[in-house]
Amino acid sequence: MNEFNDWKARAARLRLRDKALIDGVPHEAIGGGRFEVINPANGALLATVAACAEADVDLAVLSARKAFEQGPWARMAPSERKAVLLRLSQLMLAHREELALLDSVSMGKPVMDAWNIDVPGAAHVFAWYGESLDKLYDQVAPSASNVLATITRVPLGVIAAVVPWNFPLDMAAWKLAPALAAGNSVVLKPAEQSPFSALRLAELALEAGVPPGVLNVVPGLGGQAGRALGLHPDVDSLVFTGSTEVGKCFMQYSAQSNLKQVWLECGGKSPNLVFADCQDLDLAAQKAAFGIFFNQGEVCSANSRLLLERSIHDEFVERLLDQARQWQPGNPLDPASRAGAIVDTRQTARIMQYIQQAQADGARLVCGGRQLSIDGSRNFIEPTIFTHVQPAMQLAREEVFGPVLAISVFDDEEQAIALANEHIYGLAASVWTDDLNRAHRVARRLNAGTVSVNTVDALDVSVPFGGGKQSGFGRDLSLHAFDKYTQLKTTWIQLRD
Repeated sequence: MNEFNDWKARAARLRLRDKALIDGVPHEAIGGGRFEVINPANGALLATVAACAEADVDLAVLSARKAFEQGPWARMAPSERKAVLLRLSQLMLAHREELALLDSVSMGKPVMDAWNIDVPGAAHVFAWYGESLDKLYDQVAPSASNVLATITRVPLGVIAAVVPWNFPLDMAAWKLAPALAAGNSVVLKPAEQSPFSALRLAELALEAGVPPGVLNVVPGLGGQAGRALGLHPDVDSLVFTGSTEVGKCFMQYSAQSNLKQVWLECGGKSPNLVFADCQDLDLAAQKAAFGIFFNQGEVCSANSRLLLERSIHDEFVERLLDQARQWQPGNPLDPASRAGAIVDTRQTARIMQYIQQAQADGARLVCGGRQLSIDGSRNFIEPTIFTHVQPAMQLAREEVFGPVLAISVFDDEEQAIALANEHIYGLAASVWTDDLNRAHRVARRLNAGTVSVNTVDALDVSVPFGGGKQSGFGRDLSLHAFDKYTQLKTTWIQLRD
């Protein structure tokens, strides 16, 4: 049996959890509703899953509140919570194959990306936050001699986490690890396209020692389960990764309910600036292709706008075309596939509409642009590149969330910065230059939460990730993530002589 057939056989043996997990036990939706989860790579029905709605969310939040107020988790010594999170990290690695397959079959990503990147990355996030717990210290204020004033970080209480389908396990880990480490209880709503790894993760958390009720998972549709979490009066904070449109809804839900904190990581249209003084154009072209075609372009920080200095435009495009040929989509379970299927037929149609509109607007299609049929599914799109993209075109303004690159030119540094910043988003950016002064100048002026110099989409758990403008606010990863899951508490002790 070759490796491709081996992965297909493993996928056929998967057990797919189809119920919510509330208070440590599987839970059918009270209203009896279910939704279908389809494998985008072949159109097969994977499972029908419990569609949680308001009543189910009420139960999950009640369970989380009870666990926070009465249970041991928030009161545990940091070293004890650390031990549990480290056990969870190890369990994730022990179930690496299963977790990788759950994400691959539900959202179409290459299984080798899930195996090599997503699962070990998510496990590392839990381990990192676990290790951080007994190394964080509170503060004593510089008060008068007859006063002891302490400043401590305390957990908020009940956190609602709503995560997307493009990195189902990773995005859950980014939210859950710091939230749980801080002592909160969490109600997690995974995307309806990809609920399975979140449900399995919650089971592993119980096995690791997370008490029942501390982590509840409510699969369901955004307009039902997501909206119910956003409006719930007993949710203390809601964290979200997804579209800017939905992020704005959560802001409104907060205002309409209990003024809960809302932390958003939303869309992006990240610029990748390549200056003529970049000496390694081969590497820049390789990374530019990775920056837009990895994960089928379904990445919020994807480098979807390539800005080239005019003098190197033609040469660079030729190099880029060579790189793009290596990102042809294939069956996600084939280890040779660098790109997989688009998550569903709706997203596929949306991407194709952007491609057609770009051609109608006058952009020049130089690579790809076609929808492909593989194994009976039409959810595959070639790596696509447009040149002669003008700033006012839809392709330059809107997030496609697919393998489509828009190339524009600039003549000098000022114009490059202006083109990069003239946008509603501010999530990420990349700069290619061998001039150290220029690297610092440009990076300082780009409106982006992360600026990668001579690479693309730089990322590590030790540094914060997030943006500004309509990309949202707040930061995932790093110690700064604790700001979203804790509040400062002053305790003033007046001493008597």
